[in-house]
Amino acid sequence: MDDKKILFEKTPVPKAMMALAIPTIISQLITLIYNLADTFYVGRTGNPYMIASVSLAYTLFIMTTSIANLFGIGGGGLVSRLMGVNENERAKNVCAYSVYGALVVGAVYSLIIAIFMTPILTLFGASENTMTYAKQYTWLVVVIGTIPIVLSQTLAHFLRNTGYSKQASMGLSGGGIINIILDPLFMFVVFPQGSEVVGAALATLLSNIASMIYFFIMVNKVSKGGTPVSVSLRDRNKAIQRDKKEIISVGIPAAILPGLYDVANIFLNARMAAHGDMQLAAIGTVLKIERLPNAIGIGISQGMLPLVAYNYAAGKKERMNRAISFARNTGIVISICTTVLYEIFAGQIAGAFIATSGGSSAAQATLGFAVTFLRIRALAATVTFLNYHTSYCLQAMGDGRDTLIHSVARQLIFYIPLMLLFDVLFGENGLTWALLVGETLGAVTALIFLRNWKKKTIQ
Repeated sequence: MDDKKILFEKTPVPKAMMALAIPTIISQLITLIYNLADTFYVGRTGNPYMIASVSLAYTLFIMTTSIANLFGIGGGGLVSRLMGVNENERAKNVCAYSVYGALVVGAVYSLIIAIFMTPILTLFGASENTMTYAKQYTWLVVVIGTIPIVLSQTLAHFLRNTGYSKQASMGLSGGGIINIILDPLFMFVVFPQGSEVVGAALATLLSNIASMIYFFIMVNKVSKGGTPVSVSLRDRNKAIQRDKKEIISVGIPAAILPGLYDVANIFLNARMAAHGDMQLAAIGTVLKIERLPNAIGIGISQGMLPLVAYNYAAGKKERMNRAISFARNTGIVISICTTVLYEIFAGQIAGAFIATSGGSSAAQATLGFAVTFLRIRALAATVTFLNYHTSYCLQAMGDGRDTLIHSVARQLIFYIPLMLLFDVLFGENGLTWALLVGETLGAVTALIFLRNWKKKTIQ
C-alpha cells in the first residue's frame, strides 16, 4: 500500500487532517500576507485614494479564485473520489481536462476586463480620485496576471487532492514570499514616488508567474511516480463526458461561492462609497484584515475535502464523519479566538495598515471608521467558518445542487438584501452589521443541506 493510500485510509484522522490541512493553512496565511502586503505598503503612503483604489481592483483579482475553484475543486474532488475506487487513469484525464479548462476561461476573463475596465471599475465605486490608480493595478494584476494565478491555484488543488498538500503549500507560499520581498523594493526603491500602486502590482504579477512555473515542474515530477495528475493535451482529450459534467456540476457552485462573495463586496464597496472615500478606504482595509480567520477556515476545509471525498467514495462512513467533526470543531475554536483578538486589538491592527503619523485628518478619520467596522464584522467569524466548512463537505461528496443553492442563498437572498435594508436603517455601520445576520442564516441553511444529503446517500 503506497504512502498516499495509507494517508487516506489508515492514518488516524487527526494526524491525517494535520498532514493535509496544516500545509494548506500555512499557504493560505502566506497568500493572505502577501495580499495584505499591497494594502500595508500602499497604506504607508497615507494616501486614502491609493488605498481605496487597490481595494477596488483587488476585488477583480480575487474573482480569479472562482475560475480556479471551478476546475480545481470541481475536478480535484472528483479525482479524490476516483482514487477512492482505484480509477487512477480516469483521475489523470480529469486533471488534464480541468487544467486546460482553467486556461481558457482565465484568458476569456482577462480579455473581458481589458475591454470593459473603465465601466467595471466605475460600477465598483471608483471615483475621479481613485480611477487612475485602480486601472494601474488592474492592468498588471488582472489583465496580464489572471492566467498565472488561475493555473497556480488549479494545480495546487490537484496536488492537495492527491495527497501532496505540502508541495501545494510550498508553491503558493513561495509565490507569496517573493511578493512580500518585491513589494517594498519596487514601491519605494525602483519606482519614483507616486508610482507605489504600479510597484505593488508588478510585484504581485511576478510572484504569480514564479508560482505557476513551480507548479508545472512539480506536477511533472509527481506524475512520473504514478500520481494521477497531468497537463497533457492527450490526457485532456480522453476525459469522458460523465466526468466533464461532474466537474462542472460541483465546480460551478465552488466557483460561485467566492464569486458571490466578491459580488457582495462589490455591492458593499459601492454602498460604502456613497458615504465617502474615507469610509470606502476603511472597509477595503477591513475586508483584507478579516481574511485571516477566513483563510484559516478555508485552509481547514480544503485540507478536509480530499479525506472526506476519498472515504465517501470508498464507503467508509465512520472515517468520513470523524474527518468532518474534527475539522468543524478545530475551526470553531480558532474562529472564536480570532474574534476575541480583533475585538481587543482592533485599533492596533487597523493602525498597522493606515498611517496616521503625518497628522492627516483624512487618515485619522479613515482609521476611526476601520476600527469600528472591524469590531462589528469580527463577530461573524464563527458562522462564516461554518458556511465554508459545510459547503466544502457538500462539494467533497459531489453534491453540486445543494452547494449551489446554499451559495446563492447566502449572498443574494440573505446578505446583499440585508445590506440594503441595514444601510437605509442604520447607515454605514448598518452595512457592516448585515454580515453577521446574513452569515448566520447561511450557516443554518448549509447545515440543513448537509444533514439531509448524508441521510439520503449514506446508509
